[in-house]
Amino acid sequence: MCRALKVSRSGYYKYLTRDISAHQQRRKQLREQTMVLFEKFQKRYGAPRLTRALKAENVPCCVNTIAKIMQQLQLRARNGRAFRYSQYSHSNVRVSQNVLRRQFVATKPNTKWVTDITYIRFKGQWHYLATVMDLYSRAIVGWAFDSHMTEELIIRALNMAISRRDIEPGLIIHSDRGVQYRSVRYQDLIMSIGAVSSMSRRSNCWDNAVIESFFSRMKVELIYGEKFNSLQEIKSCIFEYIEIFYNRVRQHSTLGYVSPYEYEAMYA
Repeated sequence: MCRALKVSRSGYYKYLTRDISAHQQRRKQLREQTMVLFEKFQKRYGAPRLTRALKAENVPCCVNTIAKIMQQLQLRARNGRAFRYSQYSHSNVRVSQNVLRRQFVATKPNTKWVTDITYIRFKGQWHYLATVMDLYSRAIVGWAFDSHMTEELIIRALNMAISRRDIEPGLIIHSDRGVQYRSVRYQDLIMSIGAVSSMSRRSNCWDNAVIESFFSRMKVELIYGEKFNSLQEIKSCIFEYIEIFYNRVRQHSTLGYVSPYEYEAMYA
């Protein structure tokens, strides 16, 4: 082989026994660090966010290098399915005006909240997660999970948000036109704290696009990639995702790749 390739035999044997180069050692270490962080974030981060996470730990790297490493190691971040929007209610009973008007940017916390319900299927039955998001930091400030989609579900989520935050009159609380959000108890709760009710236009899912986007990412990064054995396990995983990962850790592109709570700390 050496004769055919015009390579000296001594040089070939030296190549076989020489130590790994400094470049190869760095690349090997970077591969290991990438694998560790990929598992640490439970396969939720692709190359851009992994790169930022590595740099936060003072590991020099670039997106292209991490993308190549992930390709070589066959590491693929969780990806989702196309989201199918359900029809909104066409009722005009207790329907609020669209005060928010897709103005999804807030100048300070607790001025604009959005809320919605998503469906999670387990053992052939639907279960429901209601959440309340602060548009300033995209933090989930209130949530509730149950096997029934009643007004009690959304009231629990809103009460959690109210108990956690400093509310001032004029807070906009936006939702779709679902029958739960048009209920007397829910609207009375909004009025009791001096907030303003806002609702999406008829059959227009984009009027509540930010909370829909959250549900889409949560299902990609949590629900679709797990096999749950019990409802209690689902609740525990939702708690971990919202309270520990999403609010405190997950890099949010809209916020300059910091977590919602980090962003609020910067405001404070």
